[in-house]
Amino acid sequence: MEGSLMEARVSTLANGLRVVSYEMPHLETVSLGAWIGVGSRNERPEQHGIAHFLEHMAFKGTTTLSAIEIVEKIENVGGDLNASTGLDQTSYYAVVMRSDVGVAVSLLGDILQNPRFEEDELLRERDVILQEILANEDQPDDVVFDLAQSLAFGKQSVGRPVMGTVETVSSFTVSDLTDFMKTHYRAENMVLSAAGAIDHDEFVSFAETYFSGLPSGEKLSLEAVAYEGGIAAGAQDFEQGHVVIGFEGVAFKSSDIFTMQLLNSALGGGMSSRLFQEVRERRGLAYHVYSFHSSYEDSGLFGLYVACDKKKQLEVTEVMLNEIATLCESGLNLAELNRAKAQLKCGLAMSLESSAVRAEQLARQLLFFDRIIPISELLEEIEAVSLEACQDLAQRIVKQSEPTIALVGCEQNIDEFKGFNSYFKGVSDKF
Repeated sequence: MEGSLMEARVSTLANGLRVVSYEMPHLETVSLGAWIGVGSRNERPEQHGIAHFLEHMAFKGTTTLSAIEIVEKIENVGGDLNASTGLDQTSYYAVVMRSDVGVAVSLLGDILQNPRFEEDELLRERDVILQEILANEDQPDDVVFDLAQSLAFGKQSVGRPVMGTVETVSSFTVSDLTDFMKTHYRAENMVLSAAGAIDHDEFVSFAETYFSGLPSGEKLSLEAVAYEGGIAAGAQDFEQGHVVIGFEGVAFKSSDIFTMQLLNSALGGGMSSRLFQEVRERRGLAYHVYSFHSSYEDSGLFGLYVACDKKKQLEVTEVMLNEIATLCESGLNLAELNRAKAQLKCGLAMSLESSAVRAEQLARQLLFFDRIIPISELLEEIEAVSLEACQDLAQRIVKQSEPTIALVGCEQNIDEFKGFNSYFKGVSDKF
């Protein structure tokens, strides 16, 4: 089965693996990889961190290649091979010259179908991951975002750090990794994607050669996410105070997704945003301040972040929450909305000039939407968002959930922050 959408070409192998490519003739290199629809959200509590652990172990040798031979094979052609794990996907990707696509596909096919999980390698890599976990605990922004995620979603898989904990990571065995891989690394739950100096027919031929042994099987269903919210302070002491304020956001399949992105941009997405102007330019309270939105398949997290003087955390939190309240009560003005639209459209266009971003976007669209979405459709959706839609969404976000407030390096009594719950109830009662 083949199709052509947005100048991308899509083919499906006999085992169900989808192969997609986008040719960028002006390039000499190719970004390509395998994207699997599995991440930390698919883990049971006792498996916390196993998706990330498996990603590490995939490079530790196959039935035909040792770990050093994998590295040498890609670097002998000047290429790069890497991987990453998120909440909803795991990706294994490479960048090579156009003449070496076959080398990269063969390596990806080998590590994803023929891993050689050995006990001694597992023990060594466990220590590496434990150091990675401990290193995160030295980063205040990582600490405060992990705390915010856990407050927003509690003990659900979405509320847990991707890397796992010292306890869970220390418990994994070879059979645990093998079982998780057999369950989730299946053809219909994977997309092989490439962008750059790529010939689609050749790419499909390589996929048939090196991925035909991938077992068939679809993505398993997920438990629905339930937003919780709350207030908490981390125990660690850092030079600055860090604050994350969050509300339940929207899913990436939601009809509100572009409205959410425009709200996020206007509130804290750039130097002209309300947060930057009020917190940094007018008041001089912080250097780093911005808003963010993370989308999942059925939920999301909309939030604000600031790093500031620890003695001013309460003041900054109040200022940021007032900006949210003002947004609910008065909405955006036309100039703000038009500027946000221009930023979003330009950002989308610029990002797609990167072959790596293009390859990932194609893979995610096939994994989660089962189609390639034309750029023209995305631009039309952005342009169609109205001022009324923005204000309505802001009000719904505040009305439907209590705030999440995560604090690190906090010198104030946390009880002083709890009053913001009643403050926001008063705000939401107005509409």
